[in-house]
Amino acid sequence: MSMPERTTLLTGGQVLRNGTDVAEKLDVAIGQDGRITAIDRALIPAADTKVIELAGKLVVPGLVDMHQHLDKSRTRRVVSNPEGTLEGALAGYKKLAANVTREEIMERAERTLRACLAHGTVAIRTHTNIDPETGVRGVEALVDLREQWRGRFTLQVVAHVTSGATRMPEQAKQWLDAAAAKGVDAIGGVPAFADPPLEFLDMLFRVAVEHGLPLDMHIDEHLDADRQMLDALIDRTRSFGMQGRVTAGHCSVLSALEPDHAKRIADGFASAGIAVVTLPAANLFLQGREAAKLHPRGVTRVRELLAAGVKVSAASDNIQDPFVPIGSGDLLEVARLTMVAAHLGLTDVETSYRMVGETPASVMGLGSDWGIQVGARADLLITDAEDVEDLVTSGSLARAVLIGGELAAGSL
Repeated sequence: MSMPERTTLLTGGQVLRNGTDVAEKLDVAIGQDGRITAIDRALIPAADTKVIELAGKLVVPGLVDMHQHLDKSRTRRVVSNPEGTLEGALAGYKKLAANVTREEIMERAERTLRACLAHGTVAIRTHTNIDPETGVRGVEALVDLREQWRGRFTLQVVAHVTSGATRMPEQAKQWLDAAAAKGVDAIGGVPAFADPPLEFLDMLFRVAVEHGLPLDMHIDEHLDADRQMLDALIDRTRSFGMQGRVTAGHCSVLSALEPDHAKRIADGFASAGIAVVTLPAANLFLQGREAAKLHPRGVTRVRELLAAGVKVSAASDNIQDPFVPIGSGDLLEVARLTMVAAHLGLTDVETSYRMVGETPASVMGLGSDWGIQVGARADLLITDAEDVEDLVTSGSLARAVLIGGELAAGSL
């Protein structure tokens, strides 16, 4: 993406700066390098500055999707899952994976990426399959896509060992080493699929430590309380010295545990610095179909985790594939879904907003590069919403997205 030829001043907007809960009428100055140089009232533009009058529009940091599967995205029409289960989705995608090409993966992934950008997402972490059918083909495709979009979008790639690869520990380790050599951003996988699962979990930790990468795994995406691995995850995080560098996706089984046990795990996650990502669309669609009545929700204990001080993000997971047949790429829809699926309260709207912005940005290590603060890249979402609560509860049809201070989607 080319740098702006001159500085830009956004004036007259309601701006939500980092560390604040209420938007203020502020001006935002953006330098030629696409980064924020000043935030204040009534900034005076230089003679050659491009001035954009926002007339009271809401300006917030771009949204952050902590957990997607771009390599599978938009395969719903070519993969079957008649039972609507996790097992059915895995079996259906396995048939496609053997022959899917790198070009097909990239084309579908890029289409979804563009949709996410248009809705205000500026960063995605994508879990990319490593399995016997594809090896590291998908990883190569997504790393290439990351590089093609560098400067226009923040994309992180997780090497995600899944399906039959979880029962091939030696080959899985070789694939992970190859993925790390290709420059993935995190190590991941599904220990619950492995036999034995704890040895596979140990292998993932060892690989992450060896390559100096964070861990972002699918943990206990099921509702069988007798085979939970959450306690083991806490132990391994401490023993491998990975505090603050581990993310647990799904954690559906936490909802099946007794309240006292669930609280101990939530407290353990908090003390070990384990972050959690809840994926309400996938969990509501895939889990609990075997129940004859009172179908389980399948969503983890979001309220209890938040109360314990755990960093909890909400994310899209799959978009239009056999795991989740729906999805527009709009993280505000995910925030709304999280509110109802996780039984959050009427006063928790801003909490759900942070779960698709501030929290995942922190967990992904975006740091001072994200948000509305001096020095951050000007990746911004501008809408006609009244405030953040209105943005989440009502959404907004009129959205403009700036990447590095340049208009990337919508209009102003």
